[in-house]
Amino acid sequence: MFIPVFSNASHAIHGYGDKIKIFKQTGKRFVTSTMEEFITFIKTIIWIDDLDLQLVLSRCTERRIPKGKMILKKGQIAKQYFFIVSGGVRFFYDRNDQENTTWVTFKNEFFTEISSLHPQQPTRFNIEAIEDTHLVVIDKKDMDFLYSHVAVWEEFGRKIWEAMSVRMIDEILNFQTLSAEERYLRFMNNPEFLQKVPVKQLAAVLGITPNALSRIRKNIR
Repeated sequence: MFIPVFSNASHAIHGYGDKIKIFKQTGKRFVTSTMEEFITFIKTIIWIDDLDLQLVLSRCTERRIPKGKMILKKGQIAKQYFFIVSGGVRFFYDRNDQENTTWVTFKNEFFTEISSLHPQQPTRFNIEAIEDTHLVVIDKKDMDFLYSHVAVWEEFGRKIWEAMSVRMIDEILNFQTLSAEERYLRFMNNPEFLQKVPVKQLAAVLGITPNALSRIRKNIR
């Protein structure tokens, strides 16, 4: 599974002087429009002072992924966390020579392949950009560093993964308790999802065939 799980490892909290020393070593970064969006996202989750924020940004990079390009391939080991500034990605696996899409996500989402990243084992999934996608990237070693040196960043991680876990539990319960048509009606509340995800991939997320999805759409019209 790719459900994010927050690490419960204890993290040392360094003093203010240590932060200033690290900040002087990394230097203040020029904030791009991309990073401005990430900053806005961070501040919706936690309160963070300027010194800690600059330390976080010093550990971030930007990456542009063309539509159809893989971010992670089956068998590779996940080593990064991602924030989607624009675009979208899908998780999928291959079975019987068919691609099975399990999850699709878009702008303002923070994600990783936790079942590979946390134990550092080869992933069972592929992660692909379904359109031109702009990401903020944090390497695992840098995320661990931030957890150790920025107390509020641990709160950020906890809140992100708790919210994601709740959403994944809701998805599992919806899959088990709702009909395919009811699940599709829920997707209709997300126009971006319906507009950007091909029918075949949407059907896979719903756990039905493309023909069954076509019938559902016809019945709803």
